[in-house]
Amino acid sequence: MHFKLGLYEHQSAGAIEGAISALVNNPDFCAGGLDSIENINIVAYEPAFGIIGDPAKKDPKSRQSADHSMAFIISRILEKAMAKGTVPSTMDAAWKELMLSPYDYGVDALYDPATRAMMQKITFTHGGPEYDAKYPDGIPTAIDITLKGGKVISSGMVMYPSGHARAECDLKSILDHKNMMLGDIVFADQATTKGFVGKLQSLKSLSAEETQTIYEFDWDKMKSHKCIDG
Repeated sequence: MHFKLGLYEHQSAGAIEGAISALVNNPDFCAGGLDSIENINIVAYEPAFGIIGDPAKKDPKSRQSADHSMAFIISRILEKAMAKGTVPSTMDAAWKELMLSPYDYGVDALYDPATRAMMQKITFTHGGPEYDAKYPDGIPTAIDITLKGGKVISSGMVMYPSGHARAECDLKSILDHKNMMLGDIVFADQATTKGFVGKLQSLKSLSAEETQTIYEFDWDKMKSHKCIDG
């Protein structure tokens, strides 16, 4: 039903799509920074509202609690965009640029003051029967961003966010970006990443012997890479 385009809890995808569309369609909002935001209200269905929308999760203290905190996930994406001051003009390109990686759940990101401040601006509303009835057909979520001065940027209900089976996006291109982003953490060069991913993508045509070698690596080379601790 849904490819995750980066690292996040599946049920936050509708809110992510709404947040990214707000950035893409309102470039002045991105340039305004954290201080321009009065409130961010996320309307969600059950079980998302009760689980990843739990207000107690606005103070995550671990990777595990952060990646199940819709407040953290949305705040991290918005903060990344505002730190840059601009985002690409298309949804596909913005998804790639703002994609959440393992670094976005590391200790520096987890306790980043701007991300923490953004979380405190987020509130949640249960969408009620209208929203509940539409899951799991879609991931019904809306995000309303109120700026200081009264302007409201509303996504409307998002049903099929990028990555969803019914979404319109360049899925292959975005997944290729995700694979390279994650591979860069593990492998020493992009050629090695592409070789590994290529095997997985052609899994159905591999022989039994070839399948047995998919996870054979030059471990010494990998452990010498800057992000791998032996």
